[in-house]
Amino acid sequence: MCRNIRPLANFEPPTTDDEIQAAALQYVRKISGTTKPSRANAEAFDRAVAEVAAASARLLEALVTTAPPKDREVEAAKARERAALRYGT
Repeated sequence: MCRNIRPLANFEPPTTDDEIQAAALQYVRKISGTTKPSRANAEAFDRAVAEVAAASARLLEALVTTAPPKDREVEAAKARERAALRYGT
């Protein structure tokens, strides 16, 4: 899975449309093998991003959990700590 795609479920504050769109874009880039499609493929690429974003938004709205929402700042700090351990920065 692409490292740039982050979990979006069960966060406080809730996931924004921009975050869903960014994840959809990363996913389509990954499976298409290109970061910028040719003009011939641009329409299909953009349509795929929109469809993946819509499906992701529906999924996030439908998910049910009993776990308390995760705090974005705490999760970001954990990720920075893991990165420091992994990359020695």
